[in-house]
Amino acid sequence: MIKRQIAIVGGGPAGLMAAETLSRKGHAVTVYDAMPTVARKFLLAGKSGLNITHAEDYTRFVIRFGAANDWLRSALDLMTPEDIRIWAAELGTETFVGTSGRVFPKAMKASPLLRAWLKRLEAQGIRILTRHRWTGFAGRALTFETPDGPAQIEPDATLFALGGASWPRLGSDAAWVALLRGQGVAIRDLLPANCGFDCDFSAMFDARFSGTPVKSVKATSTAGTTQGEFVISRGGIEGSLIYAHAAALRDALIDTGQAALSLDLAPGREQARLALDLERQDAKASFATRLKKATGLDGVKAALLREVDPDANRLPADALASLIKTLPLRVTRPRPIAEAISSAGGVTLDAAFHAEGAARHICRWRDARLGSPDRRLSADCVFCHRQGGGKRHQRLARRQLSGIQKTQFHIGYFFRPGLRNSTVVLATGKPNLVTSAVFSTVPSSRKTILS
Repeated sequence: MIKRQIAIVGGGPAGLMAAETLSRKGHAVTVYDAMPTVARKFLLAGKSGLNITHAEDYTRFVIRFGAANDWLRSALDLMTPEDIRIWAAELGTETFVGTSGRVFPKAMKASPLLRAWLKRLEAQGIRILTRHRWTGFAGRALTFETPDGPAQIEPDATLFALGGASWPRLGSDAAWVALLRGQGVAIRDLLPANCGFDCDFSAMFDARFSGTPVKSVKATSTAGTTQGEFVISRGGIEGSLIYAHAAALRDALIDTGQAALSLDLAPGREQARLALDLERQDAKASFATRLKKATGLDGVKAALLREVDPDANRLPADALASLIKTLPLRVTRPRPIAEAISSAGGVTLDAAFHAEGAARHICRWRDARLGSPDRRLSADCVFCHRQGGGKRHQRLARRQLSGIQKTQFHIGYFFRPGLRNSTVVLATGKPNLVTSAVFSTVPSSRKTILS
């Protein structure tokens, strides 16, 4: 195998995992990160215990990725939640399963795991250069701002692991979006994911209950029904139960301008029994007393009921019971992306992961700029025999294609306009470990696949 000089831009978990995988395959790897230290968001996640995976039944786990379920399945199969726990154990971090099914380090923090990981990467010969901010391209070279001033490098391959746009102060500032769009890469706008939402709460409710947890509730949206708890934040809601429905609520707001989460405030009670118990209450008693005696609701749950429907105290027993079981909590907008746990959007699936779709984009560019397909074979048109072309071109393309098919880890590629070389997706090793590590630049005179 030919040893390649590989640059990885971005020192988060995806970049570090890609570096480890490529280094084990014998390549010389250098990680470049704009921040003074790597994996800053990883460390921040450790402040709440570092939920690294989930222990639920695997058949259920693999269908939690929405539109990505089908194409992501093969990657998940190569690195299951149990494999993640084994990986952590190899680094000296034992894990446990919480009551929610989430998996955490027993130390309930990220720093011991990260220190051990960085030590292992160093032992493998991986170089990590911090305070190196990628600023774009200069021909085939990458340009950086470094502590010693502007610099250029020209590795054999480049892998970008640049993150999204949440928590930009930790490094993921989405500056790469403009740089790659400028190279013709199709990118969907970044949106908040795993985020809180604003609600039109009254000033009185907001002042009294901000920061209060709402425990033991079920929430239903188009994403399904889940049980858990959330927190009343300043002017809205947040917490793990809300994050489970964040994508559905966000997309509904985008599509229709409105969204609501249906809350079951008494998940352990049948609606008919609630109605019966409410009917039995003394009509002369206060609403708060009747509600607490019949349903057990008081405090923030009772206040939330009145906040959503100020006339709840006037409802007949059956209508009130229905409201308790299906309370429509309307949200007005997601919290800003800078506050979100993660981001949605980014490089489109066709541009990054589906080779044929990417190849069609490349071929259109080539036909417009470089002339006929017979003019020259390079890595950017390795699949375009599917689109036609001269016999010699097709024969050479098939030769390269046969080499690609021998590796299960090739995903796709795109072309960088202005250069006669392709930018190829590098997916060596276990691809779900490099989910945000998308691109690899390979000059046309070299192989299209690194193995």
